Amino acid sequence: MNSDNEARIKKIEEEIAYVFSDKSLPLRALTHSSYANERKINVTECNERLEFLGDAVLELVSSTLIYKKYPDMPEGRMSRLRAALVCESALSDCASGIGLKDLILLGKGERATGGAMKPSVISDAFEALIGAIYLDGGYEAAASFVERFVLDDTDSFVNENDPKSALQEYLQTDGAVDIEYTVTDVRGPDHDRVHEVEVRVNGKVCGTGTGRKKKDAEKAAAAAALENIKNDRV
Repeated sequence: MNSDNEARIKKIEEEIAYVFSDKSLPLRALTHSSYANERKINVTECNERLEFLGDAVLELVSSTLIYKKYPDMPEGRMSRLRAALVCESALSDCASGIGLKDLILLGKGERATGGAMKPSVISDAFEALIGAIYLDGGYEAAASFVERFVLDDTDSFVNENDPKSALQEYLQTDGAVDIEYTVTDVRGPDHDRVHEVEVRVNGKVCGTGTGRKKKDAEKAAAAAALENIKNDRV
């Protein structure tokens, strides 16, 4: 293993506070198929198989937590909540929070066409990382990771007044959509930071918002987007 890849693994281990026994697993989770094809690496060494496994682990962990935490919630709402928590855009945001998108190994062509910024690429690597943790440390290690980095704020989604969940549920009536929150500016001193966020729906900017915390800015952007969409302003 070369020094660049060793640095990648060390970085992700530091971010998630988990040390892998098998270092090949996180490296495989970070390896996109375009990189494997370009380097003529066996297709089984890219992250697609781990993503398949991680997706199943994620569904089980999130379903179990929702079932136990909200005993009075009907099945239909449980399904909508799980969908909002583990959708592509939500996972991409979780992955960005641990710096994953900067560590993914991409082929030159994929990188040139913006692959490093594609929510699908980032979320797949995140699910592959879940699969890697599951194989390395078992269900409890994987569940702990998911609960810390994906399911840490479920109550805000349950709250019907939360703009992000309201936007997600409103748009889901029209089928699958891609909702992406992007920080466009951070200004001010450390003790008085202001974050500016824009929300894109299927690639189109639908709202912007500001807040002292990133999550507050995201909620403001979601509220603006929901109002704009309902009033046909976008």
